[in-house]
Amino acid sequence: MASDVVAVAGANSFKRPMVAGNALATVQITTPMVVVTARQTEFPAAKPEGAASPVESAAAPALNPLGATVLKIEEVKSTRPDLAEAKAVVSGGRGMKSAENFKQLETLTDLLGGAIGATRAACDAGMVANDLQVGQTGKVVAPDLYIAVGISGALQHLAGMKSSKVIVAINKDPEAPIFQVADYGLVAKWEDTLPALIDKVKAIKAAR
Repeated sequence: MASDVVAVAGANSFKRPMVAGNALATVQITTPMVVVTARQTEFPAAKPEGAASPVESAAAPALNPLGATVLKIEEVKSTRPDLAEAKAVVSGGRGMKSAENFKQLETLTDLLGGAIGATRAACDAGMVANDLQVGQTGKVVAPDLYIAVGISGALQHLAGMKSSKVIVAINKDPEAPIFQVADYGLVAKWEDTLPALIDKVKAIKAAR
């Protein structure tokens, strides 16, 4: 799928996607400082040129907590790549039905060396942790391969993954919106197809 168009329109003017990527807006920066952010996997990695830049350490200045107190910091650790940086992402939606069924997605994810994602509906249903949500109110990803299983393709979810290089969709509903952005689509129940896909990937990896 083609990436969202983001371009420099002038010295302080930029074009950026809005409304979940369905419209382009030309914005003008009027402040002296311009801050631009980019999605990690939106562009190919640049090749290093010349000598490496020096790295300097600086102590953080004292901050005014304004009455706030940090009680604890909980860090989620995983052996899988970070969702926003993974080259392959396997996501499940409401159609996965239960947390137990997500284990099959985890098997495929680990075979591909990727990260696992989910829709907001799957997260809200308690199938997976909320930090795995992909979408407008979750994380925005643009991996080389995005496999959507049991995902209908609501606008909010598409906003978080439609810049993926190759999108594969498995859904039993032939009218599901996910097929409008998919490069490869399979109209079938995931229960009938996912085990075969996992076996095929295992066979390919074993033959290498």
